[in-house]
Amino acid sequence: MKHIVAQLFHALADRYGSTVLAYRSSLVISVQLILILAANLSAFMLRFDADIPPEYQRVMWDHMPAVLLIFGSGLWMFGTLSGLWRYVGLHDIGKIIVASLASVGVFYVLLHVVGGVSQYPRSVIILTGLLNALYLVGIRLAVRWFKEWLRMVGPTARRALIVGAGNAGELLVRDMLSGGDYDCRPVGFLDDDPIKRKMRIHGIPVVGTTTAIKEASEKLEANEIIIAIPSASTTVMQKILTASEGCTIPIKTLPSVIRLLDDPVSLRQVRPMNLDDLLQREPVETDRQALDPLIGGKALLVTGAGGSIGSELCRQIAQHKPRSLVLFERYENALHALMLELGTAFPDVNIIPVIGDVTVPDRVAEVFHQTNPDIVFHAAAHKHVPLMELNPKEAIRNNVLGTRAVAEAAVRNGVDRFVLISTDKAVNPSSIMGATKRVAEHLMQEFNQEGLTKFTVVRFGNVLGSNGSVVPLFYDQIRRGGPVTVTHPEIKRFFMTIPEAVQLVLQASVIGKGGEVFVLDMGEQIRVADLARNMIVLAGLVPGKDVEIVFTGLRPGEKLYEELFEEHEQAEPTSHPKIRRAVGAPVPVGELGAWLESLQGNLPKWSEERLLHDLRRLVPSYESFLARRAF
Repeated sequence: MKHIVAQLFHALADRYGSTVLAYRSSLVISVQLILILAANLSAFMLRFDADIPPEYQRVMWDHMPAVLLIFGSGLWMFGTLSGLWRYVGLHDIGKIIVASLASVGVFYVLLHVVGGVSQYPRSVIILTGLLNALYLVGIRLAVRWFKEWLRMVGPTARRALIVGAGNAGELLVRDMLSGGDYDCRPVGFLDDDPIKRKMRIHGIPVVGTTTAIKEASEKLEANEIIIAIPSASTTVMQKILTASEGCTIPIKTLPSVIRLLDDPVSLRQVRPMNLDDLLQREPVETDRQALDPLIGGKALLVTGAGGSIGSELCRQIAQHKPRSLVLFERYENALHALMLELGTAFPDVNIIPVIGDVTVPDRVAEVFHQTNPDIVFHAAAHKHVPLMELNPKEAIRNNVLGTRAVAEAAVRNGVDRFVLISTDKAVNPSSIMGATKRVAEHLMQEFNQEGLTKFTVVRFGNVLGSNGSVVPLFYDQIRRGGPVTVTHPEIKRFFMTIPEAVQLVLQASVIGKGGEVFVLDMGEQIRVADLARNMIVLAGLVPGKDVEIVFTGLRPGEKLYEELFEEHEQAEPTSHPKIRRAVGAPVPVGELGAWLESLQGNLPKWSEERLLHDLRRLVPSYESFLARRAF
């Protein structure tokens, strides 16, 4: 029956809604004046037990215009004559009561003190004020209840289970019920606070704890789960996601507390839960204002600008209004897309797209001479471990000789700062890629001694969502129905988001004095198998049932665990609480330079075995334990 009533009301609203809206203000005022009249009539009826004597009937009707004028003016003066009744709250109720009491006082003074109309009953004046407040509050609450009821029984609204019955959850539900921009209605709360157990908030019951998400969602026939705990730690989010395993409905969440404080409207921006919410540490924040004097009005050059890190570097750099931003990239499609994006978003920034390869010293020198950069971010590198195991010469050519070519051009052209993007795989490397990045780190320390350019290294772990990382791979495998492939059940990695990685790189350019290796405090390593399982759950699927997880074995050059510091390195604090400095003994001065000089012309001739032998000599911690493919 209730669904029929709701459908009938929606049909009437669709047909006559526009007409009603056109005369809404007049209709609202008229209804309230009728209620004031009804309150006065009711007061006389109560005073005379529903039998009003004829003389008092004349008094009532003679003074009815004055009642309407004074009580209506009271509502107008207190700002309650208009307004959206469906949003009525305690503040509105208080104003209506005060307006009614004030009108009682004014009416009494004008009638009895000034007008001398002693036959008008004082009790009727008081009752009129009380009943007026009751009727006006009552109709508003009735409209609000009716609107909320319509949303509760609406045929298209999705049923939402709210995790968290705190302030954010209460505000979210209140907004949903009062007609917020949601296509869903709350059907239950979950909260670990024992005081809230079996209680109701805005009529919505608290049905259990966060550990009962699966059972509650099935019992209440929920269509989605909304996590309304913006201050939740990553541990709490992980616990909630674990409890949600087996649920086949979407999981959404509110923005963080910081974002809600900056923009209260964000409460309505319920979004799908993503992997950023599951990093097992608090997000890194850096001093962005400190970048303005460093970048503003300067010329900056980013190598590998089309990659995941390079492109985000360009986006964040452009926000600080550099004099020019050089996009150095050898892949023209990526460069073209980034050029169009930055040109649209930052029309006042001089964007200079340059196609070039860092392994071609003449082209690098030409670009530096033409653009004369003040700051260089070197993000160009080969990063895929298995591919580099099969192509060691290309790893050396790009990651070592390419880095050397860019660094030499920086020194010759008087670049002020040079920041190399490195990786945790350069620590005790077990792969060609890691070993070449370790040599590149040593190169920065040697170049730092040759000129005025300040060379700095930034070392961090895996980046969520970057090109070629496990996250896009897992998404694609889940979309195709699986299986999701993980190399080993116990393999773990450090993870961070792309914006975090770029913030760290930019911050290093501020605090670096030259010769440092900066490392982000990335908390604990995350099991890749857990990451895969979480992604399956977030997709509304059941691991092991809807999508299988298959372990394929470690790949060439791959380690079970990554490290941030080598044994002989010491971790020193910096001015930033989440950034540490790695201090250790570099390769002996001169040995690396001599090798590079001979390498430049002999790389095509030398065998892979000799190159691997040289890498082990230059990077003593490099341990290759897998056989190479013969060419």
